[in-house]
This record gives sequence, C-alpha cells and structure tokens, in this order.
Amino acid sequence: MPGSQGSNGARALARSEGLQEPLRPETRAPVIAASEMGDRVPPPVEPGDRSDAAHSWHWYAPRVAIGLFVVALLGSLWILHRQDLEENRSSLVRDILWVEQNVAFSLDRDVEQMRQLAQDSRVADLDERQLDLRARHMLPSSPGLLRVVLLDREGVLRASAPAASPAPPVRPWVESDSDPAYRLARSTGKPAYAPLHLSDGDHQFNVFVPYYREGAFAGTVVGVYSLRSILAGLVPWWLAQKHRVTIRDNSGNVVAAKSQVEAGGRPELAQQIPLDPPGHGLLLHLESYGSETRLLRNLLAVMILSLAGAVFFSLWSLRRHIQRRLATEDALREEHAFRKAMEDSLETGMRAVDLEGRIVYVNPAFCKMLGCSEGEIIGHAPPQPYWPPEEQEHIQAALSAERAAGAPRAGVELVLMHRNGQRIDILLYEAPLIDARGRQTGWMASILDITERKQARERARHHEEKLAATARLVTMGEMASAIAHELNQPLAAIASYVTGCLNILEAGTSSPGEIKGALQKTAQQARRAGHIIRRVHEFVRKSEPTRSAVRINAAVEEAVGFAEAHAHERRVKIRSRLSREDPELHADPLLLQQVLLNLLRNGMDAMADTPPERRELLVTTERSGSTVTVGVVDRGCGLSPEVQEQLFEPFFSTKAEGMGMGLNICRSIMELHRGRVWAEPSPDGGTAFFFSLPVESP
Repeated sequence: MPGSQGSNGARALARSEGLQEPLRPETRAPVIAASEMGDRVPPPVEPGDRSDAAHSWHWYAPRVAIGLFVVALLGSLWILHRQDLEENRSSLVRDILWVEQNVAFSLDRDVEQMRQLAQDSRVADLDERQLDLRARHMLPSSPGLLRVVLLDREGVLRASAPAASPAPPVRPWVESDSDPAYRLARSTGKPAYAPLHLSDGDHQFNVFVPYYREGAFAGTVVGVYSLRSILAGLVPWWLAQKHRVTIRDNSGNVVAAKSQVEAGGRPELAQQIPLDPPGHGLLLHLESYGSETRLLRNLLAVMILSLAGAVFFSLWSLRRHIQRRLATEDALREEHAFRKAMEDSLETGMRAVDLEGRIVYVNPAFCKMLGCSEGEIIGHAPPQPYWPPEEQEHIQAALSAERAAGAPRAGVELVLMHRNGQRIDILLYEAPLIDARGRQTGWMASILDITERKQARERARHHEEKLAATARLVTMGEMASAIAHELNQPLAAIASYVTGCLNILEAGTSSPGEIKGALQKTAQQARRAGHIIRRVHEFVRKSEPTRSAVRINAAVEEAVGFAEAHAHERRVKIRSRLSREDPELHADPLLLQQVLLNLLRNGMDAMADTPPERRELLVTTERSGSTVTVGVVDRGCGLSPEVQEQLFEPFFSTKAEGMGMGLNICRSIMELHRGRVWAEPSPDGGTAFFFSLPVESP
C-alpha cells in the first residue's frame, strides 16, 4: 500500500508541475513502472546553471511596474478614505448643530406658551380644570414636556396638568430659599432653568416662568421636562440610524440616550457641544455608527489588487518553472527510491489486487512468505495459486465479507500454502486502494505470518493445563490426610459389618433379616467409599475443559463438601449463605471447584494463628443482574496493600512452602470463563475473596 500511494503521489506532483504522467505497464506494479520511468529522467539543473537572461531587466521591469501600480492604487484608496472621514465629520457637525438648534427652538417655544399661560393667569385665576384643558393642547406639541404646574406667589401649588395623584399637601411646592432657579426667576422676571434631578429613574429638569399682576409678583408657571423624552421626540429616526445621540453631564456620564446601541468607539467620529438651555454643564453628544460600506469601490479595489498579485505571481512562477520542473523530476526519483527501499525492508507482506481480484503488486516479504517469485504471482486472478485447495471457498467468502460495504476493517485469519505445500497461518488486513482522482482501483492488503504465534499460543495453553493439573495434585496432596481419614470411616464400617455377619453365621443363631440389614449397610458404606474415590479421581485427572450447564449453588455445595474433611481436621467451620436465585452457568464444573477449593484452602491457611473458636469460613453466592458472584470470607490476619497488589501475580506467595501459582491459576480460569477474581478487606477482619461469572450463555 505505501508503494502504491507513493507512486500516485509522485504522479500527482508531476502533473502539478506540467510533467507528462508515465505510462504504467499492465503486468507490472505501480512502483516498478515509476522506477523504469525514473531511469530516463535527465539530471536536475542546479540554480547556478540558469541562463543569464533570467537576471535581465526583462524579468524585473514588469515587477517594478506592478509594484508602482499597487502603490498608486493604495495611495488612492487612502485619499478616498480620508475624504470619506472628513465628509463624515462634516455631516456629524451639521447634525449635532441641527439637533442642538431643534432642542433650543422647542424649549423657547414652550417658554413662550407658558408665558402666554401666565398672561392668561393674570387676567383670571385658572382652576385645575381650565389648566388641564390648556395643557391638553400644549403637551402633545411640546416634546419632553411632562407636566405644567401653576404656583401662587408663595410657591404653593394652585393647579397641575396632568393632575397630581394623590393630591399633594397644602405647603409650598418649591422652597424659594433652596431653589436658585426659582429665586432667579422671581428676581429677574425671566424664565430660569433648574439643575437636573432624578425622578423614577429618569433625569428631569424644571423651567420657571414668573408672572406679575399690577407690577407685583403673582406666581410662577413651571414646566417639568424629561431629557429622555426630549431626545425621543426631537431626534428623528433617520438621524438615530446614523448616530448615537446622548446627553451627558459635565463628568461625561450619560444621563439620556436616544438608543442603547453602542457606537464603534472611534473618537474621530464623535462630537459634543454644550446644551444651553437648560445649561448647568449638560452636553449634547453625537457618535457616528460609521459610514456605509462602499461595496462597489472596495470590490473593485480588491479585484485590481488580486489581478496585480496574480500577474506578479505568474511572472515569479514563470521564472522558476524550469528549475522547479527539474527539481520535481529529481524528487520523484528520490521518492521512488525511498519508497522502494522502505517496502523491501518490511517484514510484513503486502499485496494489491484490482477490482476483479487480479494481483497487480506484491512486495519481497510476501514473495518470501510463499516461496514464490514476483513474476509467478502478479497477474493471477482468483483462485490464487497459494490458496490451499481445501480452503479456497472459505478464503473467497472471507475476502468478500471483508470487502463488503460497511464491513468493519478488522483482521481476518486465513490459511495460505507455501510453494512446498506447507500451510501458513496469516492475519490479513485489507483496505480500499484509491488513485489520485479519488476513485477506487482495487484493494491493498498487509499480511502477517502468525504461524509461530499460533503455535506458541497453543503450547502456552497446554502448559497452563498441565500447571492447573499439577496445582490440583498439590491441593490433593495437602488434603490427603483429611481424605484418608474420610475414606477410612466407610472402610472401617464395612469391616465391622462383615465381621459381625461372620460372627452371626458361626454362632448359627442368625436370621436372614439381620444378615440382610448388615449387608445393606455394608453396601451403603462401599458406595460412600466409591463416591469419595471417584470424586478424587475426577478432580486430579487431566482433561480438556468441558463446558456444560452448571447450577452455581450445587457446584458450591459440592466443593464445600469436598473441603469439609480438611476443615474438620484444621478445626475450621464452613458456613454457607447461598442465594435463593440459583442461576445456571455455562462453565466447566471441575475448574469452578478448583477455584473454590483453592480459595477455601487459602482461607484455612490464613486462620492458622486465629483462635479455634473464631475459625470460620463464610461462602456466599449472590445474583446481580447478568452476573453471579461467589465469595469466600475468612477471619484471618488480612492482607497488606503491598501484598494485595501482587496477590494474583505468578510465583508470588506469602507462604514459605507455597508455589505462588494458585491464585494466578484462579485468575486464568476466570478469564477463560469471561469472569474475574479479586480480593478486598473483610469488615469483620480477615480477607474476602470474590469471583464473578456471566449468567447468560455465550
């Protein structure tokens, strides 16, 4: 596969530089075709061999001209940008003056209307109803005016439009001593504007218009304005689309805004002037959102710059074309040599076939694997000569399944045939072979010889079986005395019954019933001895693992019964707590008994220093979902964390005479059954060993 990809990449590189693609022979691999072509490529030309014409002014004059053109174009764009900026500033100044004049005109007009209202108040006292009627005509035409208040000479509220709710108490509406604007209006007889005050989250100000009767001060007409409402009513939408209009105090804080949309933050597109009236340091501030994008002009400039860059790049490419062409040919030869050397050094076999299954490429490792030459393999269509006759249908079906659309790209184990007839176990990985145009032309496979690996795996399996049988013999040897004691009981009973029968027969006083009963008991004890011997024989004999349906509780009870004699000898009590659910497993009952007996024996050894009255082993079974867990809990000395980490390692043992293979064999047996075994500290002291197995059948 690397050879094919390297050749395709080389051909694509050659086409990109204007080279003619080499023709590939029909019966040769892509790598070989490239090699034959590479022998005809002329040597590369060094940079110093180029003609002096490449350095003449014919190459540099167009570049200088293009550079000057680009500089002139960029200068023109910069001048246009400055002109746009100045135009925007001029428009901004005009707009802010227009807004300021509009605000001043509106406030002056409202003052004149309030003077007229004061003039009418001199003629006749206006009540609440009359003032509200006058305000209904005045407020809609006065942007920002929220309220009109009529005060008497003492500053007490006479009338308010709109009417105040609830009605204010009878006291001065404004204190003459505390409001400078009110005092100024009374003393000068002219309208006066009060500083800002905050009311319900809105910045407002008052304008005081005094009126007189017969030369004496008679009262004041007060207009209450909202800065936010002034901007909302006096700034048109078309201006708000261009600028952000705000009113700020002398500290620069925004007290009212037409829009909450922030501008670009460009100082050159911002302008402010004093807002008088109402004065008191208020500033009218306009910040432009920026001018509209000159799309056509910018697009034209980008196109011209792109064209200039393309012309410059084409000149630069033309100057270096010959050198790059020759360098590409040299790189092609080096790339082919590198790929060829890499493929020849691989120990993994490689084979490429076309869409019809015809072999188009093999590497030396694959030829060596089969004992054939390249010419004997390339060009063959299925069935291939290295397919064993008895495996041809299986190989064809496996390859078809591997090449099916959507099939997982996993390795396939097959058997091939060496030239001398020897069978070879291989692991094949296959992937689509894609050409430079993105089309699939065949399949590329990497092939690993796993014959020795499978043989080693089989030998390891046999060794593990022998080791497990040896471990069973060791276990049986350690339990021999207990088994002998258990076997001695039925044999002694048989001898006693036989002796009794002989005595009865010699005395001549026997009855058939007595002899029959004694013989029945003798037969029962003989069956018991035979059961013990058969159980020992089944446990120690070497056999292949045989899986069958096993009830977990029955297997546990049989293993516990097998270990009870040894436990009685060591004064250990075995207690069982079995689950009511007795699931059926698909396992080897002998191997399960071996694991459980090993754990029971380890638990007994761990309680060697435990007082006899506390020597107790608890055997449990528990069903949890799709698994069943068996536990053996002792009351021994427990395990340190360091020992627990190495507990299941081979040849590790805490006993002086131990082999260190018992728990390792238990782990191997559990992995064979797709289960696991582990240990953890027991809450009551000692150690708890557990192993779990899947319930469902494989």
